[in-house]
Amino acid sequence: MSAIAPAPLSRERLLELYRVMATIRRFEEVACQLLVDGKITAGLHASIGQEAVATGVCGGLELRDLILSNHRGHGHCIAKGVDLRAMMAELMGKASGTNRGRGGSMHIADSAQGILGANGIVGGGIPIAVGAAYACRVRQSDQVVACFFGDGAANEGVCHEGMNLASLWKLPVLFVCEHNQYAEHTPQNVHAAVPDLAVRAAGYAMPGVTVDGNDVLAVLSAVGTAVKLARSGGGPTFLEFKTYRIRGHFEGDPQRYKPAGEQDRWKERDPLKLFTEYLTGPGGLGQPPLEAIKQDVENAIREAVAFAEAAPLPALDEVTANVYAES
Repeated sequence: MSAIAPAPLSRERLLELYRVMATIRRFEEVACQLLVDGKITAGLHASIGQEAVATGVCGGLELRDLILSNHRGHGHCIAKGVDLRAMMAELMGKASGTNRGRGGSMHIADSAQGILGANGIVGGGIPIAVGAAYACRVRQSDQVVACFFGDGAANEGVCHEGMNLASLWKLPVLFVCEHNQYAEHTPQNVHAAVPDLAVRAAGYAMPGVTVDGNDVLAVLSAVGTAVKLARSGGGPTFLEFKTYRIRGHFEGDPQRYKPAGEQDRWKERDPLKLFTEYLTGPGGLGQPPLEAIKQDVENAIREAVAFAEAAPLPALDEVTANVYAES
């Protein structure tokens, strides 16, 4: 993995990165419990353990930039600025949700924050991202598009087709591969012939870099380089962030396919733990500001849950609204 020396960041910037990571973690912990309690009735795919990728990538983008997410996309949406109350309401299928309760966990979208949508189809967001990037270039908007997908989706045909076109046309796309070691239940060494997927970028004449995805500062630094290249007309970059999915593929997955001891080893490199140690270490910011942020986050999540629980369900007469075809 590339060793990337992060640029000096202000106290405010460091604390904001911590706030986003802590918010993603707590939001998903609470959402998983709400699923167990029956208050969320659809399935959930938690990104616990992967918070540094969402935080670092979206932290390197501007509000005008766009993202495409996937089935494990809560963190991406939170890091890009979606309203927590509307997001929690969407998970509960309420009319006050980001998609008026029609999308659920796997299809959150918020155009005001540049979130073109999450996608339940593996790799489904990649061609959409390439199309959005082409539109950005045609409009000369100076926007950058980041597309999140996993190591399993990196083997889909649309990924290679998208990379080829994006490189050929020098489109402003970041191909963000969250390499969390598993494609559903299949370990990476079973479904891919190379351990570092970023080497594939050379076949499409684009930069490819493999980065420690549990180090939020390394993620932010790598994204900064890629964004600068894309915004200046230099084309796409393939960013492979090595991380780990601490929870199962879906909430309730018994994870029997994981080797003994593997998860415990990765928990030692929990991204929130590593960043907390960095911030509270010698010459750091100390524990008090982090405790204050954790309390703020707890209050915000509690407010989001209360908002969602009190929100109405969609009206029955809206069942055919925005439906493009009926039988």
